Amino acid sequence: MRAITLDAEGAAPAPRDDVARPTPGPGEVLIRVRASSVNGFDQKAAAGMMRGSMEYRFPVVLGKDFAGEVEAMGEGTGPLRVGDPVFGVVMRSYLGDGAWAEYLTVDAGYAVTRRPDGLDPVDAGALGLAGATALDALAAVAPGPGDTVLISGATGGVGAFAIQYARAAGARVIATARAGAAADFVRELGAGDVVDHTGDLAGQVRAVAPDGVSAVLHLAGDGNQLAGLLAPDGRLASTIGFGPEQHPAATSVLGQPTPGTLDRLAADVVAGRIRVPVERRYPLAEVPRALADFRGSLGKLAVDIP
Repeated sequence: MRAITLDAEGAAPAPRDDVARPTPGPGEVLIRVRASSVNGFDQKAAAGMMRGSMEYRFPVVLGKDFAGEVEAMGEGTGPLRVGDPVFGVVMRSYLGDGAWAEYLTVDAGYAVTRRPDGLDPVDAGALGLAGATALDALAAVAPGPGDTVLISGATGGVGAFAIQYARAAGARVIATARAGAAADFVRELGAGDVVDHTGDLAGQVRAVAPDGVSAVLHLAGDGNQLAGLLAPDGRLASTIGFGPEQHPAATSVLGQPTPGTLDRLAADVVAGRIRVPVERRYPLAEVPRALADFRGSLGKLAVDIP
């Protein structure tokens, strides 16, 4: 089958067309993958930055998000059936079997769910990891009406979903973004104020929230600087390892794409409550270019696997 792989230590990700098609084991389903996307995790894995925390089982097929159909099933699987449209996230303790491939096996009971009618496969393939991480980060700070939420790293996939969900909860959103297209992007998603992280971030935030912000989502930037912008009872959720050891108001968050979370994301997209902001689409063979384009992109970069 075709896939994007790392073939050895220090190798660059590249397309191959001779990768062995996986076979589902007990409790697993085989997915015919139709769409995926690029996440920050994927970029780190491709660059070898996960060494020391995860095992690389070469050849490593990269990619976390997926959308497709159930092709085959192992023994002891749950309610999924052959032919079901599905989407989800590859969740393994090692790097080896990823979603940038024509076929993928996943645990049938976790991080995969049916894709409902009305959810486009391209949107579904860009939804799972970033959407679940945004929901889990917001749950940690619990914004509501009257709260002000500062989202640092607002132009990425997690930030784009977090802006929409924070606004839906009734909160005022301050988003970090460069002037121009990036600022326009976060405003279109619902940010009420935009601050340029390349300038005097603290001064800009204090100008619009002089008493501090109720909550911070730390998706990029200096955690200590951001924590210093909190109101006295403020909360901070970090997706990049800034937790209570660094600041008492901080919680370190690792997104968990449970079936329930995936179902909620899908329902919200279908109902029009949130949208999946796909900036560009790439065929599978051009994933290396998508990885190069990832830094500085707005929202999500989708991958088509026809």
